[in-house]
Amino acid sequence: MSEMNAPVTGAVVVVGTHWGDEAKGKFVDLIGQDADVIIRYGGGPNAGHTVIVGDTTHKFHLIPSGILNPRSLCLMADGMVIAPEVLAREVATLREHGLSVENLRVSQNAHVILPYHRKLDLLEETAKGEGAIGTTGRGVGPCYADKASRIGIRMGDLVNEERLRERLRVVLPMKNALLTKLYGAEPFTEEEILAELLPLADTLRPFVCDTQALAYDAVAVGKRILFEGAQATLLDIDGGTYPYVTSSHPISGGATIGTGVPPTAIGQVLGVVKAYTTRVGAGTFPTELLDERGERIRERGHEYGTTTGRPRRCGWLDAFALRYSMRVNGITGLCMGHLDVLAGFKTVQICTHYAKNGVKLAHFPTGDVSLLDGCEPVFETLPGWEEADWDRMTRFEDLPANAQAYVRRVEEIAGIPAVLVSVGPRRDQTLVASGKPAPRELFTLQRPQVFGAPALAPIPSHVL
Repeated sequence: MSEMNAPVTGAVVVVGTHWGDEAKGKFVDLIGQDADVIIRYGGGPNAGHTVIVGDTTHKFHLIPSGILNPRSLCLMADGMVIAPEVLAREVATLREHGLSVENLRVSQNAHVILPYHRKLDLLEETAKGEGAIGTTGRGVGPCYADKASRIGIRMGDLVNEERLRERLRVVLPMKNALLTKLYGAEPFTEEEILAELLPLADTLRPFVCDTQALAYDAVAVGKRILFEGAQATLLDIDGGTYPYVTSSHPISGGATIGTGVPPTAIGQVLGVVKAYTTRVGAGTFPTELLDERGERIRERGHEYGTTTGRPRRCGWLDAFALRYSMRVNGITGLCMGHLDVLAGFKTVQICTHYAKNGVKLAHFPTGDVSLLDGCEPVFETLPGWEEADWDRMTRFEDLPANAQAYVRRVEEIAGIPAVLVSVGPRRDQTLVASGKPAPRELFTLQRPQVFGAPALAPIPSHVL
């Protein structure tokens, strides 16, 4: 089939709408059952995706969640930074569970997290003192810094011993100078690094290839492509709450930057949002609940980091930040999770706006994140919903009436329809919203025009 006559399909991008941990992996796993190609386009082992299928829980830090679909080709693309020991461990774990990794491919252009990256990450964070941002210490930031400085080592170098040695001879003296002269730490020797990397290179070599070419070929013949994001919008290096951000581009635009797939190939952008909001690490969090309500959400939602185990900060849904996320991502549909976690509250709240010194903010502040300090959330209060037998719910209409109304109100505030709603951690606990397309149909929908969030609605007098 020629490229001109290829079937009309559109790639689907899945992004997080807030500060990460929105349970994107679950939705990727579900939608990915109908995808031909699943591509993770950025981030590194600082991300964590949990997928529960039946009685088995799978935790991924690097490999795309879509690996559980053996019919899909899973690509780890150029925009990622890869810890080879983590990737090798995930490959081994999947094989131990009887799952195939024959459908996994790793970009030769993805950068490698090396031992000195991890050490520098921890030393730099400690040196920041009170200005520490809460990094995971996995070496992600220093690796991306080397990429930007053009002194990084890539997966194509890792699996070629001669090139790896050449690159280390250039880079290692610079890193050792930093370690010893700035931080007073012990240097690394070339041989100790090679002793760690060469066995891993042997394990990973069969997976490394030109993923850009594979992605292009998939677009050219109309394959169904699903892009899997890591982290989330407010952690984007440019569009997030800088400096409390990650080192890459989790927004939908990162799907093109990190893969080589053109933006014209994208048909739908799905924003994953919890029924409440969470955040890990430092930074202002206007809707945070510092009382028993926040603790209740944390325990009921099992809000502890997949990667670090850190307890997540919990608060009411920040729809003001959600509107910003809609704008920068061009989101066409919402995937709302954890609706069951809010069951039992007599009332629930949604933040519709921020106010500072009595003045409403017209837009979510990112360019000057200090504007977030002192912001007061403006809440709208809705009636809560009762506990329910979530296992028996197979349709959106089965949800408690107030839970349905909550979803509808979020749609109204955000200006974007909900397409999927989750009421539990398992794959079969995800419902298609009334009148919305089934997951398999998302790849063939014509993309609507999206110009960002709608104009701010008037604030009802009863919430001022």
